[in-house]
Parts: sequence; structure tokens; C-alpha cells
Amino acid sequence: MKTRFALDDMAVLVTGAGGMIGGAIAQRMAEGGARLALADREAPSSAGDSRSYALDLSDAAQVRELVDAVVHDFGRIDCLVTAAGITSLGSFEDISLEEWDRVHGINLRGVFLANQAVIAPMKAAGFGRIVNIGSVLAKNGGNPRPWIDPQEQTRAGNAAYGAAKAGVHALTLYLARELASHGITVNAVAPGPIASPMTNSFPTTLVQQIPAGRMGRSDEVAGMVAWLCTRESAFVTGEIVDVNGGLWMD
Repeated sequence: MKTRFALDDMAVLVTGAGGMIGGAIAQRMAEGGARLALADREAPSSAGDSRSYALDLSDAAQVRELVDAVVHDFGRIDCLVTAAGITSLGSFEDISLEEWDRVHGINLRGVFLANQAVIAPMKAAGFGRIVNIGSVLAKNGGNPRPWIDPQEQTRAGNAAYGAAKAGVHALTLYLARELASHGITVNAVAPGPIASPMTNSFPTTLVQQIPAGRMGRSDEVAGMVAWLCTRESAFVTGEIVDVNGGLWMD
């Protein structure tokens, strides 16, 4: 069954396709009729009109090779979705330089490399959609996560992740302005708390802070990403779209 907003025959590259949100995005894209290039550190499983690729997103040469391979295999790249991401623990005071670089290597450097690599083929086609996955943590100063680390009960935690995602938001805005005249839109989707095995023990007191009264679902993030990849979204660019149940509004 196809979604309301069809993606018929669109060639879509999804990084982080092996993850929970990336996998949900890939599924929604497939339901809409897209042809999928699925990339992750270990090549994700693929079927039908999809191909999988192994990728270290922090490696510039690998990213260039991936984009070249996708253009060769699919003839073009209509949409890029950067869903790869890693997290970290601890307070800002405790973050090592190595940990900072590790998180930023995937969450910001990797997004920069992938965005930059697809520009040339999209410009050549006169069409493109780029959707980066940001986070509410780039906006709200972080959330304590005592269900992961009891020491975070009184700390924001995850500063490296939030800073990298804030960089993704800023990069999205700059690219949107630069590429709009080429028929390329650039947007970001910023999820809030999304239900997963890791968040099964999310404290009730924290869930109650979400006006919607519940955790989000990965398919709800995927639905917004899918629409931003369609031709119907042509006049939407430079937006950081919140999918967080009202947890953060701006």
C-alpha cells in the first residue's frame, strides 16, 4: 500500500539505514514507491528496488565513493536522508576530546560530507531533496537520562550529541539558502523522545513533560521525512521541523 505522498521511482539514499529511525524511514520510502540506496557501517539488508552499501560516514573518501556508486547504480540521487547518529554519556565536564571527536565525526562531519557529496549530481539534475536528522537536544539544553546513567539525574548529559546536532541544524539553514535556486530543498527533522528498547524505562515524570502525553514513534518521524522528500514539498526549505509531541516549541 502506497503512502498519500508518492515517491514513485525516486532514488533515495538513506545513511544510518540500519538504525531504528533510519530503518523506519527506509520502510516508509519503500511504501511510497522509492528506489532505495541503504547505507550503514554494516550494509543493511535490502530487497526489491533497493541496494545496500557499507559505509563509515566519517571517512570522506568512502562517502564520495558511495555517492558515485549510487549515481552509477540508480542513475541519480533525488533525495538524501542523513539518519546515522551515535550518542554519548556523562556531563560536559567529563567529556574527553576523543569522545567529542567520535560523536562529531558521525553526527556532524558525516552529515557535512554526505550533504556536500550529493550537491553536484543534484545540481546537474536541477532537482534534489536533502533531509538531515537533527534533535530536540540541539535546542533545549539536554534532558537528564537517569534510566541510562544514574549520575545524570541532576545533569543535562549528552552535550557532545546536542552540540553536533545544533551544527546539523545550522548547516541545514546555510545549505537551504545556497541551493534553493538550483531546485534543491534542504530541511531537517528534529525528533524528540522516541520509543525504543533503550527508553522502555523512561520515567513517568519525564513522559508527563511531553504535552502529547506519550513517547513518539519512529514511523512518525519517517512520515515527516518522507513528505519532505516529495515534490509536494518544493516550497519548503530551510526548516527545522520538530516531531516531539510539543515537548519543545519554537
